[in-house]
Amino acid sequence: MNFSAFLHLMVILVQLRPCSPSPENSSTQNTVQSFTAVRRVKRGWLWEPLFVTEEQISPDSVYIGQLKSDLDKQDGNLKYILTGEGAGGIFVINEYNGKIYVTQKLDREKKPFYTLRAQAINRSTHLPVEPESEFIIKVRDVNDNAPQFLDGPYVATVPEMSPDGTSVTQVTATDADDPSYGNSARLLYSLIQGQPYFSVEPKTGVIRMASQMDRETKDQYLVTIQAKDMVGQPGAFSATATVTINLSDINDNPPKFQQPLYYMSVSEEAPVGTTVGKVFAEDSDIGNNAAMDYFIEGDSSDVFDIITNNETQEGIILLKKRVDYESKRRYSIQAKAVNRYIDVRFLEEGPFEDTTIVKINVEDADEPPVFTLENYVMETLEGAMSGSLVGVVTARDPDYDDSPVRYSIVHSTHLKRLFSINEHNGAIITTEPLDREIASWHNITVTATETRNPEKISEANVYVQVLDVNDNAPEFPQTYETFVCENAVSGQRIQSISAVDRDDSAEGHNFYFSLAQEATNSSHFTVKDNQDNTAGIFTGKSGYRRQEQFFFYLPILIQDDGIPPLTSTNTLTVTVCDCDTEVNTFYCRYGAFTYSLGLSTEALVAVLACILIFLVFFLAIVTIRQQKKKKPPFSEKMEEFRENIVSYDDEGGGEEDTEAFDISALRTRTVTVMRTHKPRRRVPSEIQSLYRQSLQVGPDSAIFRQFISEKLEEANTDPRVPPYDSLQTYAFEGTGSLAGSLSSLSSNTSDMDQSYDYLADWGPHFKQLAGMYTSHRSVAD
Repeated sequence: MNFSAFLHLMVILVQLRPCSPSPENSSTQNTVQSFTAVRRVKRGWLWEPLFVTEEQISPDSVYIGQLKSDLDKQDGNLKYILTGEGAGGIFVINEYNGKIYVTQKLDREKKPFYTLRAQAINRSTHLPVEPESEFIIKVRDVNDNAPQFLDGPYVATVPEMSPDGTSVTQVTATDADDPSYGNSARLLYSLIQGQPYFSVEPKTGVIRMASQMDRETKDQYLVTIQAKDMVGQPGAFSATATVTINLSDINDNPPKFQQPLYYMSVSEEAPVGTTVGKVFAEDSDIGNNAAMDYFIEGDSSDVFDIITNNETQEGIILLKKRVDYESKRRYSIQAKAVNRYIDVRFLEEGPFEDTTIVKINVEDADEPPVFTLENYVMETLEGAMSGSLVGVVTARDPDYDDSPVRYSIVHSTHLKRLFSINEHNGAIITTEPLDREIASWHNITVTATETRNPEKISEANVYVQVLDVNDNAPEFPQTYETFVCENAVSGQRIQSISAVDRDDSAEGHNFYFSLAQEATNSSHFTVKDNQDNTAGIFTGKSGYRRQEQFFFYLPILIQDDGIPPLTSTNTLTVTVCDCDTEVNTFYCRYGAFTYSLGLSTEALVAVLACILIFLVFFLAIVTIRQQKKKKPPFSEKMEEFRENIVSYDDEGGGEEDTEAFDISALRTRTVTVMRTHKPRRRVPSEIQSLYRQSLQVGPDSAIFRQFISEKLEEANTDPRVPPYDSLQTYAFEGTGSLAGSLSSLSSNTSDMDQSYDYLADWGPHFKQLAGMYTSHRSVAD
């Protein structure tokens, strides 16, 4: 074999490396590892190319290569051994000459190569003559797999009217064959269905537009793509895939009204906002591309309006202003529809809008009367006599028959009727004098009703302003507290005063202050008008004595500048205080209070002390009574427990023991027949001894049954035995009770000698009982 060819096959098909070389063979280790690059000179393995073609079928084993050591002298002294993947099954070796055979059909797609190990040993010594080496057998590929489209079905979307060559999508097929060997995995794409609208690139599978298409003509196409291996050569395998291509919409169509002329009508009674009618412009596009806005052009835009229904794309014409049949009976408006979103690429094809004419007829209706004004403002003087004219309202019937109108006032049931109206001419008059200080404005609702059709009613608001006249005199704005010291000097100011007037004045009030005529001769105090609607009160002498006069009452005259002017006399009270120059307001008020009571300071302190002592005595009594009412929850003898619980401090005789509590509290008041009371009987000693033997004898004893019968008869006849409406029979307590007997028949010891601590272990149901006996025992101890 040519050395270069032999070495090339070794590099591609076989990788040889030693496996666990022995120490004595360490000199050959590096030589074996580098075998794939340099041929060993002295000794080692001699290889032939090792490969096998997949799917190869033969009745016998197929020779694929030979292993040979250069120490083999062909005398049969060496034995070749093969181990690793498939050794002995898929691959076998001739132990004498090292030839390797494949015994089964192989599939490269399942396993592309096998790793095996070879060893040569001496048959006589059974020692290796060559180190164990590893090599690879590759499975050579054949075209036995068809292409597959793993990502199908394919769906793609491309805008309509896209130019030629626009990429739509890409389809990719896979081939399980070896792409590095031959043409088995080299694919070629072609278009089976979809011409002349689409094309496909043979090597990449990219689908492109071949012509411009209109979505409004057809919005979906089915394209079939074929993929062939072997670059499309004869005998190649192929696969097909279907691609659904949808054309998305673009705004390439303008809106178009279905009708060039619309006829509508509206009643003159229709309120503002009434729907007059609808118009519709059709657009072949869809979605936002078909969205449009409607407009009204011309002079009718102030009477009618149009809005767009975004769901139905209709234009809704609304009444923007009330129409009047008598004024105008017909309107002609021009409605326009414009695309909301416009594609600038198609502007050159024309405007994306359309117009239509809408003719609207106004229908006549029986209308209610119409006032000349919606709101009337009138004036009247306060205090004007009843029947004074306030103003006149006017309404007329707008229809051609001009029905007469009757006027009335809508009176509130809880307000006083201050106005009336003439039902024929609409004149409003007062029913009593008005007071501006009580109410300066009055709101009236006036109705006008057609006499021929009383259902036709209209209303108008009338606002009446009451004009002011000077009918209120000025007065103090507050009650002044004025104090003067006993040691005050003459000419000292002790108070500043002002005035208010409930009347209205457009230019403001002017007040004049002076002492009344009856006080002008008094020399105690004087009044000085400040000419700014205020005045000052000054002392007229030096020194005042409380013992002589405690209060001074000054009549002050206040006059306004109204027409005619009005005056009033207001009294200012001046209190004399025990002070030098500065007034202590609190002390002066206290002195005035005691003076008014006629008590001295010492007497008032004594009264307060008595009241305080009485309060302390009363609180002490209340505290003592509350302490007496408090009792411990359980007394030492446990005589009584609330909620009708009767407690015993001794052991009784069972059901016969009715003397320990008062049974009359349980007796019904309506019982008039009293049964005879039997005296208490002594419990027979037989019964006491019987209980001690009850666990052995049981309830069948004659003595036991006799005792129960007697107790039953006594309970039926004795009114002191509770309750009356039920019978409690206690027959026998068996041995199954974990708590033991609670009866007192066999008790030889008193409660004081017993411990009830075990009651706490019985659970929450016996918690209160355990507390009672525990506390009772604690008290007894």
